[in-house]
Amino acid sequence: MGFLDHLFGTSKLDHMPLKWDMHNHILFGIDDGSKNIEYSLDMAKSFIDLGFERIIATPHIMSDYYPNNRAVIEDKKNQLELALAENHLNLKIDFAAEYYMDEVFYELIKSKGDVLTFHSNHVLVETSFMNKPVFFNQLLFEVKTAGYMPVLAHPERYIYLQDDYEEAERILDIGVKFQINLMSLASYYSPMAKKFSQWLIKNGHYHFLGTDAHSINHLKVVKEVLGSKLFSQIDFNKVENAR
Repeated sequence: MGFLDHLFGTSKLDHMPLKWDMHNHILFGIDDGSKNIEYSLDMAKSFIDLGFERIIATPHIMSDYYPNNRAVIEDKKNQLELALAENHLNLKIDFAAEYYMDEVFYELIKSKGDVLTFHSNHVLVETSFMNKPVFFNQLLFEVKTAGYMPVLAHPERYIYLQDDYEEAERILDIGVKFQINLMSLASYYSPMAKKFSQWLIKNGHYHFLGTDAHSINHLKVVKEVLGSKLFSQIDFNKVENAR
């Protein structure tokens, strides 16, 4: 029995309600996810064992740390796609990005630059975990004005939202979609992140579920979540990547 068999067993789950994963860091050598193509292949095997047939790779784009762009990301995706075919791994890979809401992203939107999207016009965005950007509202307005649908990655992890349910509802009311990290349902990040996830699920405040997997161990946590009581409370008719 190999390492992946030890983690995941020898067969796929009986039922994976998610059709595709829309948030992960499987592409190698360009952010804090996979470090090399061999590890990316192992992550791909883990995704397949979980029952996924398609994933959208979303490496960070963050000006100070990960100044990625379409050319860099697409090159890594093409290399991984070729390696998947050579290893007879049936996993479709597309790509977008996880944009940090900083001044560089603001200028990209204002200048009508090349924005990497998924699900037609959706753009995945994140903020600091501690503080909301001072231009948060204006930037979301600009994103929507430019014709994109902003999807806020893992809102349950933002400390500035965890005790401010009214602010979370205000963000939803202005037309932002929410993506919950599956690992948050297992208290992987913090008890507060799980508590906020419970509130989001109870109130139907979610549109996407993502693994946000940076590693095989993350996907092991995801497997545990799939059998949890909290996961069973999700209405998958509301989850856009379950369709």
